Amino acid sequence: MNNNDILRRLRYAFDFSDGEVCAMFSSMDVLVETEQVVRWLKKDDHAEFQTLSDETMATFLNGFIISRRGRKDGPLPVPESKLDNNIVLKKLRIALNYKSEDMLDVLDLADQPISEHELSAFFRKKGNKHYRACLDQILRNFLEGLQLTFRADAPAKQVYATPTKRQIKE
Repeated sequence: MNNNDILRRLRYAFDFSDGEVCAMFSSMDVLVETEQVVRWLKKDDHAEFQTLSDETMATFLNGFIISRRGRKDGPLPVPESKLDNNIVLKKLRIALNYKSEDMLDVLDLADQPISEHELSAFFRKKGNKHYRACLDQILRNFLEGLQLTFRADAPAKQVYATPTKRQIKE
């Protein structure tokens, strides 16, 4: 997924204002104007649209972690220069203080049931034989599940598939 789309979806899911997005950057000691945030949130075909770099997105996600969990003693985390879906998923997991079960529940909400083993493979190091790259579809569905979890006014997704084992247990 591209960084602008991730920012749009997170902003909608958590109902962040432009000022709150700027505050997350400022918690990382990075000054971002609201006009810049607006340009990142524009549609891709808009004339004023501006692409959000990996390092800037990593800075936002680190600021999101700080806003949710508080600032740790010591130096600020250094934003990654190259992001992938696995890193984004990991940072969201840290920010929301989610355990595996919580993440699986969010994915189930978005009709993306995966096993705990599949999920743990996303958080392994790239050299590990059990490492698995997080596909755009899984990250997109996780963000949709967050939207369904945190937004009361989010439209419910119509379910046409058979229920998952987790849903049957409930």
